[in-house]
Amino acid sequence: MDAMSNTPPRHLHRGRGATLSPANRYAAYSGEEADDGWDNLELPPDAPPTTLAVDASRRVISYNDSPDVGFDRSINPYRGCEHGCVYCFARPTHAWLGLSPGLDFETKLFHKPDAPAQLRRELAERSYRCAPIALGINTDAYQPTERRLELTREIVKILVESRHPFSIVTKSALIERDIDLLAPAAARRQFEVAVSVTTLDAKLARRMEPRAASPARRLQTIRSLSEAGIPVSVLVAPLIPVLTDSEMESILEEARAAGARDAGYVLLRLPHELKDMFRDWLTKHEPLKAAHVMNRLRDCRGGQDYDARFGERMRGTGVFAQLIRQRFKLAYARLGFEPTPELDCDSFTPPEDGQMRLF
Repeated sequence: MDAMSNTPPRHLHRGRGATLSPANRYAAYSGEEADDGWDNLELPPDAPPTTLAVDASRRVISYNDSPDVGFDRSINPYRGCEHGCVYCFARPTHAWLGLSPGLDFETKLFHKPDAPAQLRRELAERSYRCAPIALGINTDAYQPTERRLELTREIVKILVESRHPFSIVTKSALIERDIDLLAPAAARRQFEVAVSVTTLDAKLARRMEPRAASPARRLQTIRSLSEAGIPVSVLVAPLIPVLTDSEMESILEEARAAGARDAGYVLLRLPHELKDMFRDWLTKHEPLKAAHVMNRLRDCRGGQDYDARFGERMRGTGVFAQLIRQRFKLAYARLGFEPTPELDCDSFTPPEDGQMRLF
């Protein structure tokens, strides 16, 4: 659909998560479909192809001062994500590019071909001070296009070469390709990974996360990484009231059995346009649960669809949120999870940037 359309697709797009493509919030104009009398609205829409464009950002390391996350810098080799997870909190960022957070987010992707060279320069700057880097936080660094481009692998090579600590959050089995690089870094306490598992229901996952690895495949990835000596955490995220929260203990048990050492969870977040998008998805895919899901979510968000306050946005507030917190705490202790050790920052060696020094 056009990025400026507020009208939901007439038919669900196979292999795509979004059922609604709202105009981005910065657009000066918006439009809607209209019947021209030639029955065009009765025809199924064309399957939207995936396109790839260049992200011309001048820096590759992004910094933040959020108290809700355990890192102050991150690298995102890609903008947009072909996994198509309907609940993705990063969808609204596509509005900064003049695009829709709907189908545009999962079909109109951007990559940083010079990200490895940029990273080498930034790490070599004399003012740089080492601290753990989170790789692929906004969108998955191991999404399908990485199989061909290998941008993430090249970035990992530089981080490993310079003995820079880093972490990855992913729901892709493609990360197994890079075990040859990740395992040695993990042995030096310079790498850890979290695998996101939303549900164990393969049919539900296919509708919510159409191009991500299946739940069973993600558990196998946890096992493969753990057997390679890499500290793995399982991230129950997002935890969706009514729809998936009943699976929390089962996910933790399966992940622990597969070798996960640590665990966490994040309550569903619906910033900006995502509120309407997720509500529309529920109406089309889970109509009998839609109202119940949104009511319980509002119970955790002070009566609103979303609460963006630091300290509250990840876990929520209220009785239902407190119950989830207590359930997680009990399961965490019962299953023997433990916090992973801090990553080593003392061994960092700045890479050569290829430029001669004046002094």
